[in-house]
Amino acid sequence: MTTDPVAKQPTTTVPTATVPRATEPTATEPSGRHTRGALSFGAEVRRQLGRRRTLWSFVIMLALPVILIGAFALGRTSGPPGGSRLSDLAQQGSANFAIFALAAASDFLLVVLAALFAGDAVPAEASWSTLRYLLIAPVPRARLLASKWAVAIVSLGVAIVVYLGWGLLVGGLAYGWAPFTNPAGGVLGWGELLPRLAIAAAYLFVTLLQVAGIAFVLGVRTDAPLGAVGVAVLVAIVSSILGQIDSLGDLRNGLPLHYIRAWQDLLTPQVDWTAMGHGVLWSVLYTLLTVGLAFAVFRRKDVLS
Repeated sequence: MTTDPVAKQPTTTVPTATVPRATEPTATEPSGRHTRGALSFGAEVRRQLGRRRTLWSFVIMLALPVILIGAFALGRTSGPPGGSRLSDLAQQGSANFAIFALAAASDFLLVVLAALFAGDAVPAEASWSTLRYLLIAPVPRARLLASKWAVAIVSLGVAIVVYLGWGLLVGGLAYGWAPFTNPAGGVLGWGELLPRLAIAAAYLFVTLLQVAGIAFVLGVRTDAPLGAVGVAVLVAIVSSILGQIDSLGDLRNGLPLHYIRAWQDLLTPQVDWTAMGHGVLWSVLYTLLTVGLAFAVFRRKDVLS
């Protein structure tokens, strides 16, 4: 009688693998809700305001009109002021002083602020070693970069409006509230001047986006905030120098910030919109190119800090 060898084999039990149960994200694990909060517009605004560079930039910007008034007081000469420049009539009233202060700041101070707000956005996170933690959660990089860019340009717009309003207030307290007297002749009343000042502020904002875009694309390529800001300001300075070379001819029209002073055409009785139109078109072109390049570079960048 034969037995079935298979039947006499001892049976063994194979332990089944324990499948871990899904758990809710803990406090130390990134979640979509927490990431959305970290990347919200309000959070980015708080980050921007919490930087000492931002606070000191606004302090210096608001101190400039006061410094100008002090300079006029120290250099005051006998006799009525006169001349054919904005500085010659800056003490005629609030309007003249604010326009002179805006002209004095638009060539350099506002350029530096535009480069600082945009160029410092991404490298500051990298220098704090927080950029990679913001990207751990499954949130598109484009969203992070768009939030940084939005806060940068909003900060720039606020700076221009605050500076212009502060110049009007300080000038009015120091020299009275007389309407604008054009050095070339003519007077613009407040009813006609205020809308033109609003257009001038908007034009300066659009023009300075060129510098912000250059600083922004440099910022996504480096972890050094001052490097991105410094190079963007250097580009603006070199462009200004090249713009004074007559032998370049019409090539100068395509240089960044070539039309930054075109807003002064608003001070004439009959406004010529040609230069400002060219300035807006060139600025939009440079901004689209630089910001688009920044998004393309950041999407492929290895974030290690």
